[in-house]
Amino acid sequence: MSADSTFEATGRLTDLICGTGPMNAVWSPGATVQRMLDVEAALARASAEHGVIPHSAVPAIVAACDARHIDAPALMAGAAQGGNLAIPLVKQLTAHVRKADAEAAKYVHWGATSQDIIDTGCVLQLQATLVQLDIDLRLACDALATQARAHRATPMIGRTWLQQALPITLGLKFAQWLDALTRHRERLHALRERVLVLQFGGAAGTLASLRDAAPAVAQSLADDLGLRLPALPWHTQRDRIAEAATFFGMLIGTLGKIARDISLQMQTEIGELAEPAGAGKGGSSTMPHKRNPVGCAAVLTAATRAPALVATVLAGMVQEHERALGGWQAEWEALPDLARLAGGALAQIRDMVGGLEVDTARLASNLDITRGLILGEAVMLALGDAIGRLDAHHLVEQCSKAAIRDGRTLFELLSENPEVTRHLDAQQLKDLLDPAHYVGQAHALVDAALALHQAFEP
Repeated sequence: MSADSTFEATGRLTDLICGTGPMNAVWSPGATVQRMLDVEAALARASAEHGVIPHSAVPAIVAACDARHIDAPALMAGAAQGGNLAIPLVKQLTAHVRKADAEAAKYVHWGATSQDIIDTGCVLQLQATLVQLDIDLRLACDALATQARAHRATPMIGRTWLQQALPITLGLKFAQWLDALTRHRERLHALRERVLVLQFGGAAGTLASLRDAAPAVAQSLADDLGLRLPALPWHTQRDRIAEAATFFGMLIGTLGKIARDISLQMQTEIGELAEPAGAGKGGSSTMPHKRNPVGCAAVLTAATRAPALVATVLAGMVQEHERALGGWQAEWEALPDLARLAGGALAQIRDMVGGLEVDTARLASNLDITRGLILGEAVMLALGDAIGRLDAHHLVEQCSKAAIRDGRTLFELLSENPEVTRHLDAQQLKDLLDPAHYVGQAHALVDAALALHQAFEP
């Protein structure tokens, strides 16, 4: 396998089921190597700026910091021997610089340690990841806001424990999803300040090799890379990486909840929502009639995988002294996987929500499955004003049981009961048994979620 083919490979045949092309590219082998080389190039510039290495060494080092110059199979083999990618990468980089300028080769990787290069390269990848997630979160929220407005007053059945409960509105369901994703937008912007920082500490976190020039070189390096300079290096303080991982996991969990709801409402027997249609999308290899929730399946796959990946990163926080043995290394696959899964799941929801097909007729018919029983509470409360809550509960319960037993509507049983009709006439009963009249604060709650979305300022 050539170097190029290794660096260009996405890694798995399923990468576009649970990921996206752009996010996979951010975390591809080639991009990972290139970000590390970007750090090496910036280090050379910063070191020369403050007299640590000669300015004459910089052009050859910077020119060599191109992943196309790296032999991928040799890099992988060297990593197996050295324990990380930076060690063989620096060897190859130095050799390439030496071909152009033997004197400049002496100053490659000056003052840094392997973890500085790997961690900072990873932070640069996180930076690109957060940019993509921010864009897609905004688009998903905009789509949800549009749906919430359109269906603010569309009645549907609310379900608890997978059973019919009380009427809500479809707009409220969209608003709840919107509210959760708005909080994720807030989290994303807050964690940027803490996570997008330079890692630069040298062998033991003291930058002793740079002597008095260390603070200035560190600041210039951070500025060159567009990162903040933290107060201290953080080689074995992994809360920043753990925060990114948990953010990805929480985002994926919320997206999974949305996908779970949509897939349940897509069930043939429910038929209230459907993913956007598309040529070849959701078909079955054997059953022509099938329209499977394939977008939901991809999101739910991510939600199934994410908790274990987050747990891996959290477990890796318990690290030894100044440099880690195993915990840091465990992040190398878990964090990129989480980023790819988050990007893929969010893209699925972004596209799905904007094109959701809503069957208002099925929403209405599903509200009537119980023949009015779901509105028993409304009638009970109205009767309770006249005869007391307990007696009203008993009366409506008896009518409900009779309606189930005889296959009749609750309205029929109530309108035939003299104790009920003494206090509520037929029109009052019809109004009480209208699902649209018993959605509580649903409309106001939709408005509240929309207001928060509109007020959000990154």
